[in-house]
Amino acid sequence: MSAKRAKSSALKAKTRRKSVRAKSTRTKNAPRIVIVTGMSGAGKSSALHALEDVGFETVDNLPVTLLQAVVAAGGGTERPLALGIDVRTRDFEAAQLIAARDAMRHHAGVETTIVFLDCDSEVLGQRYTETRRPHPLAHDLPVSVGVEMERRLLATLREHCDILIDTSRLSIADMRRVLLGHFANEAKRAMQVFLTSFGYRHGIPRDADIVLDVRFLKNPHYVPALSHKTGLDRSVGAYIEKDPAVKTFVSRATAMLKPLLPLYAKEGKSYLTIAVGCTGGQHRSVYVVERLKAWLATQQVTFAVRHRDIPGRPAKGRNG
Repeated sequence: MSAKRAKSSALKAKTRRKSVRAKSTRTKNAPRIVIVTGMSGAGKSSALHALEDVGFETVDNLPVTLLQAVVAAGGGTERPLALGIDVRTRDFEAAQLIAARDAMRHHAGVETTIVFLDCDSEVLGQRYTETRRPHPLAHDLPVSVGVEMERRLLATLREHCDILIDTSRLSIADMRRVLLGHFANEAKRAMQVFLTSFGYRHGIPRDADIVLDVRFLKNPHYVPALSHKTGLDRSVGAYIEKDPAVKTFVSRATAMLKPLLPLYAKEGKSYLTIAVGCTGGQHRSVYVVERLKAWLATQQVTFAVRHRDIPGRPAKGRNG
């Protein structure tokens, strides 16, 4: 199932992720439950390892029928639980898992979150080819057949999850950063802001909450001396700054974001992704992200920055 593609324009905001905090009232001493599920090969084991590193007790391949028993057994501890459940799990049914989540929330007072890890079918096929592992549903059939079978089985669960993470273009380190933005130091955590540049030709980041389109700015790509550089280079920045629209755009973007950030935090959002796009993700979007980064540094927020379509550029952040 492909993600919905929204029409993008300058200063267009879109919200794709659901709020988790307001859905239940947590009973005192009840454990915090995170259910990690999704497409096979999308990174469930890596996600569980990341949660374990920040204090979660983890259980993988837990049958849904045992979910209530495991939660009850953990009722006397403050340590949160991360449970891996997917199509490999015995007697797996998406509807049953959704019903169990809802029952724990509304009847047992247990704060329960379903994290669904998704990934493009083509990327999943490449991962299985590289590791030479069989897909759990493919058996003697091609991997692509197993992936599409699984996608159909999980369609309802994907639709009713609380947090959707597309790992198609995420490294393990990037996925860990996204998860920790949601769950690390949960009791004391302020909303995390993630700022990323991207190229429209490579696709809009599927986890983006706010998308800013800067393709209207003059493009350094058509200047021979600048085409091989990026928006991190001073010469590229100097060229873009000559466009009078830059100052107006950045001013209005920050004016829009300033009141929105506390409103998103008040609404209970734990993680906000702001994506800035140009054609290739090398010049204009990178420059504007750096301008927004400088502005965020003056705000009382915790944020990280990544230039998605510049190879070898890891995310960098600051605690506000």
